[in-house]
Amino acid sequence: MLQTQITLDGFMAGPEGAMDWMTFPWTDDIGAYVNGIMEPVDTIVLGRHLAEGFIPHWAAEPADEPRESVDWMNRTPRVVVSRTLATSPWENATVVDSLDAVRALKEADGGDLIAYGGGELVRGLLAAGLVDDAHLFLNPTAIGRGMPVFPEGTSTRFRAVGSTTFACGITALHLQPAGD
Repeated sequence: MLQTQITLDGFMAGPEGAMDWMTFPWTDDIGAYVNGIMEPVDTIVLGRHLAEGFIPHWAAEPADEPRESVDWMNRTPRVVVSRTLATSPWENATVVDSLDAVRALKEADGGDLIAYGGGELVRGLLAAGLVDDAHLFLNPTAIGRGMPVFPEGTSTRFRAVGSTTFACGITALHLQPAGD
Protein backbone atom coordinates (compact mmCIF):
# COMPACT_ATOMS: atom_id res chain seq x y z
CA MET A 1 0.00 0.00 0.00
CA LEU A 2 1.18 3.50 -0.78
CA GLN A 3 0.13 6.65 1.05
CA THR A 4 1.50 9.95 -0.16
CA GLN A 5 0.60 13.60 -0.50
CA ILE A 6 0.48 14.95 -4.06
CA THR A 7 -0.18 18.22 -5.85
CA LEU A 8 -2.82 18.67 -8.55
CA ASP A 9 -0.06 18.35 -11.13
CA GLY A 10 1.29 15.07 -9.75
CA PHE A 11 4.28 16.07 -7.63
CA MET A 12 5.11 14.80 -4.15
CA ALA A 13 7.66 17.54 -3.44
CA GLY A 14 8.83 20.79 -4.96
CA PRO A 15 12.03 21.17 -7.01
CA GLU A 16 14.27 21.35 -3.91
CA GLY A 17 12.20 18.88 -1.89
CA ALA A 18 9.91 21.62 -0.53
CA MET A 19 6.65 20.44 0.96
CA ASP A 20 5.21 23.87 1.82
CA TRP A 21 2.34 23.34 -0.63
CA MET A 22 0.60 20.81 1.64
CA THR A 23 -2.81 21.65 3.05
CA PHE A 24 -2.86 21.87 6.83
CA PRO A 25 -4.21 21.47 9.41
CA TRP A 26 -5.61 18.03 8.88
CA THR A 27 -9.14 17.66 10.12
CA ASP A 28 -10.70 14.86 12.16
CA ASP A 29 -12.25 13.27 9.05
CA ILE A 30 -8.89 12.85 7.32
CA GLY A 31 -7.40 11.52 10.56
CA ALA A 32 -10.12 8.86 10.72
CA TYR A 33 -9.46 7.90 7.09
CA VAL A 34 -5.72 7.55 7.72
CA ASN A 35 -6.34 5.51 10.87
CA GLY A 36 -8.55 3.19 8.83
CA ILE A 37 -5.94 2.49 6.19
CA MET A 38 -3.23 2.00 8.84
CA GLU A 39 -5.24 -0.64 10.71
CA PRO A 40 -4.11 -3.74 8.71
CA VAL A 41 -0.51 -2.51 8.43
CA ASP A 42 2.29 -4.15 10.38
CA THR A 43 5.34 -2.70 8.59
CA ILE A 44 6.26 0.81 7.38
CA VAL A 45 8.53 1.11 4.32
CA LEU A 46 10.59 4.29 3.86
CA GLY A 47 13.36 5.53 1.64
CA ARG A 48 16.52 6.62 3.46
CA HIS A 49 16.08 10.35 2.86
CA LEU A 50 12.54 10.35 4.25
CA ALA A 51 13.55 8.08 7.14
CA GLU A 52 16.17 10.61 8.26
CA GLY A 53 13.40 13.06 9.19
CA PHE A 54 10.42 10.76 9.65
CA ILE A 55 11.81 8.39 12.28
CA PRO A 56 13.32 11.11 14.55
CA HIS A 57 10.13 13.18 14.21
CA TRP A 58 7.96 10.39 15.60
CA ALA A 59 10.60 9.29 18.15
CA ALA A 60 10.46 12.81 19.62
CA GLU A 61 6.76 12.17 20.36
CA PRO A 62 5.47 15.45 18.93
CA ALA A 63 2.78 16.98 21.12
CA ASP A 64 0.84 18.29 18.09
CA GLU A 65 0.23 14.74 16.78
CA PRO A 66 -2.52 12.45 18.15
CA ARG A 67 -1.14 10.12 20.83
CA GLU A 68 -2.43 7.00 19.03
CA SER A 69 -0.56 8.03 15.85
CA VAL A 70 2.66 8.66 17.79
CA ASP A 71 2.42 5.28 19.48
CA TRP A 72 1.61 3.47 16.22
CA MET A 73 4.45 5.13 14.31
CA ASN A 74 6.96 4.25 17.03
CA ARG A 75 5.88 0.67 17.70
CA THR A 76 5.36 -0.43 14.07
CA PRO A 77 8.50 -1.99 12.58
CA ARG A 78 10.10 0.12 9.86
CA VAL A 79 12.06 -1.02 6.84
CA VAL A 80 14.36 1.56 5.28
CA VAL A 81 15.40 0.97 1.67
CA SER A 82 18.92 2.29 1.15
CA ARG A 83 21.91 1.61 -1.05
CA THR A 84 24.19 3.56 1.29
CA LEU A 85 23.34 2.36 4.81
CA ALA A 86 24.52 -1.07 5.94
CA THR A 87 22.83 -0.98 9.34
CA SER A 88 20.06 1.05 10.89
CA PRO A 89 20.93 4.01 13.11
CA TRP A 90 17.32 3.97 14.36
CA GLU A 91 15.46 1.87 16.88
CA ASN A 92 12.84 -0.52 15.48
CA ALA A 93 14.11 -0.11 11.90
CA THR A 94 15.81 -2.55 9.54
CA VAL A 95 17.79 -1.55 6.46
CA VAL A 96 17.38 -3.42 3.17
CA ASP A 97 19.24 -2.63 -0.02
CA SER A 98 16.75 -3.45 -2.77
CA LEU A 99 13.18 -3.62 -3.92
CA ASP A 100 13.64 -7.41 -4.06
CA ALA A 101 13.78 -7.35 -0.26
CA VAL A 102 10.55 -5.34 -0.20
CA ARG A 103 8.97 -7.86 -2.59
CA ALA A 104 9.98 -10.70 -0.21
CA LEU A 105 8.40 -8.85 2.72
CA LYS A 106 5.23 -8.29 0.71
CA GLU A 107 5.01 -11.98 -0.17
CA ALA A 108 5.64 -13.14 3.42
CA ASP A 109 2.86 -13.95 5.86
CA GLY A 110 1.68 -11.07 7.99
CA GLY A 111 -0.11 -7.78 7.72
CA ASP A 112 0.14 -5.15 5.04
CA LEU A 113 3.10 -2.94 4.24
CA ILE A 114 2.63 0.80 3.87
CA ALA A 115 5.12 2.93 1.96
CA TYR A 116 5.32 6.63 2.67
CA GLY A 117 8.23 7.44 0.36
CA GLY A 118 10.35 9.27 -0.62
CA GLY A 119 10.19 9.90 -4.30
CA GLU A 120 12.77 7.47 -5.60
CA LEU A 121 11.32 4.65 -3.49
CA VAL A 122 7.73 5.43 -4.53
CA ARG A 123 8.60 5.54 -8.23
CA GLY A 124 10.59 2.30 -7.84
CA LEU A 125 7.71 0.52 -6.09
CA LEU A 126 5.27 1.66 -8.77
CA ALA A 127 7.60 0.66 -11.64
CA ALA A 128 8.18 -2.78 -10.05
CA GLY A 129 4.45 -3.40 -9.64
CA LEU A 130 4.72 -3.57 -5.85
CA VAL A 131 1.81 -1.20 -5.10
CA ASP A 132 -1.56 -2.96 -4.72
CA ASP A 133 -3.36 0.03 -3.22
CA ALA A 134 -2.50 3.70 -3.60
CA HIS A 135 -3.98 6.36 -1.35
CA LEU A 136 -3.00 9.65 -2.97
CA PHE A 137 -3.85 12.67 -0.85
CA LEU A 138 -4.51 15.30 -3.50
CA ASN A 139 -3.82 18.79 -2.19
CA PRO A 140 -5.62 21.63 -4.02
CA THR A 141 -2.33 23.18 -5.17
CA ALA A 142 -0.32 23.12 -8.42
CA ILE A 143 3.41 23.84 -8.20
CA GLY A 144 4.51 23.53 -11.84
CA ARG A 145 7.58 21.39 -11.30
CA GLY A 146 9.12 19.18 -8.69
CA MET A 147 9.54 15.53 -7.71
CA PRO A 148 6.99 13.44 -9.66
CA VAL A 149 5.08 10.59 -8.05
CA PHE A 150 5.08 8.40 -11.15
CA PRO A 151 8.17 7.10 -12.96
CA GLU A 152 9.05 9.09 -16.05
CA GLY A 153 8.50 7.30 -19.34
CA THR A 154 6.14 4.68 -17.91
CA SER A 155 2.42 4.23 -18.22
CA THR A 156 0.41 2.51 -15.53
CA ARG A 157 -3.34 2.23 -15.63
CA PHE A 158 -5.28 2.41 -12.38
CA ARG A 159 -8.88 1.91 -11.49
CA ALA A 160 -10.55 4.21 -9.04
CA VAL A 161 -11.74 2.36 -5.95
CA GLY A 162 -13.02 5.49 -4.25
CA SER A 163 -12.47 9.10 -3.43
CA THR A 164 -13.14 11.11 -0.31
CA THR A 165 -13.02 14.88 0.06
CA PHE A 166 -12.15 16.17 3.53
CA ALA A 167 -13.04 19.38 5.34
CA CYS A 168 -9.42 20.62 5.05
CA GLY A 169 -9.67 20.61 1.23
CA ILE A 170 -7.65 17.44 0.53
CA THR A 171 -9.22 14.68 -1.57
CA ALA A 172 -8.02 11.10 -1.03
CA LEU A 173 -7.93 9.07 -4.22
CA HIS A 174 -7.93 5.32 -3.57
CA LEU A 175 -6.53 3.59 -6.65
CA GLN A 176 -5.51 0.06 -7.59
CA PRO A 177 -3.56 -1.10 -10.65
CA ALA A 178 -6.02 -1.91 -13.45
CA GLY A 179 -4.21 -5.14 -14.33
CA ASP A 180 -4.94 -4.91 -18.05
